[in-house]
Amino acid sequence: MSELGEFLKAKRASISPEDVGLPAIGNPRRVRGLRREEVALLAAVSVDHYTRLEQGRVAAASENLLAGIARALRLNEEEHEYLRMLVRARPARRGQSAPEVSQALRDLLDTLPTPAFVLGPRTDILAWNAAAAALFVDFAEIPVQQRALVRLVFLDPRMRAVFTDWEAVAAEAVDRLRMAAARTPDDPRLTQLVGELSVHDADFRRWWAGHGVRAMAGGRKRMHHPVVGDLELDWQVLQVLSTTGQSLVTYTAPVGSPSHEALRILASWAAQPPAERTGAAALPIDSDGLFERDR
Repeated sequence: MSELGEFLKAKRASISPEDVGLPAIGNPRRVRGLRREEVALLAAVSVDHYTRLEQGRVAAASENLLAGIARALRLNEEEHEYLRMLVRARPARRGQSAPEVSQALRDLLDTLPTPAFVLGPRTDILAWNAAAAALFVDFAEIPVQQRALVRLVFLDPRMRAVFTDWEAVAAEAVDRLRMAAARTPDDPRLTQLVGELSVHDADFRRWWAGHGVRAMAGGRKRMHHPVVGDLELDWQVLQVLSTTGQSLVTYTAPVGSPSHEALRILASWAAQPPAERTGAAALPIDSDGLFERDR
């Protein structure tokens, strides 16, 4: 079954007839949650048309149809947008690579005093500044093919350790990966990434099976850095309009706050030659891009 079908099936399975004012006909019901017929009734669409949509046999769908299904399945705004993306997405081209980061954007990164990096359409980390490397990890140490942000959140112990609320951060990263995957269905690199994470991490398998979706936007994250201690940082995502599929992610703290001072100290620490730094230990990377602690 396609991702569209899996998503619709998961969402109707999460709603009972009683939730939407329908009688629970049949005891026990053969289908958990809503039947296709019930979704079609609530969305004011024919059962045949909804069935063909769920089975991926509809080439196009109107906004009114998708809005009706969104109401029937009680989708939030992000889930509604995800539904639109699944219906309208085009298959990824084989061998398609992320566009190059412009020199102007790299110059902007270098001038920013706070951690920042550029994400590609597959959540690959394409470029970063010294402050981001100091806060998280020196991304240059990691092979290019393995720099997906969600991969590092799950498989790099240094990235796992820096997030105080790692489970919440990781679950949200999975939801954002699913949203990113909707833009280029059947992308072989994304399929490989999902497969790798599913093999290595039970939490990833569980959250991926939940079909949650979340857009890249912003928020606040609590962190603990081995050099400067506890941090509360605001992160936000800015779209790079000059290049399709790239986003600038920044981490900041209110001026005068303890976290703002900690970022200043971290920047000073990062400016020292590596041999003179103290307070943070490096972990060796093996040939597979994993860390010896995971073996």
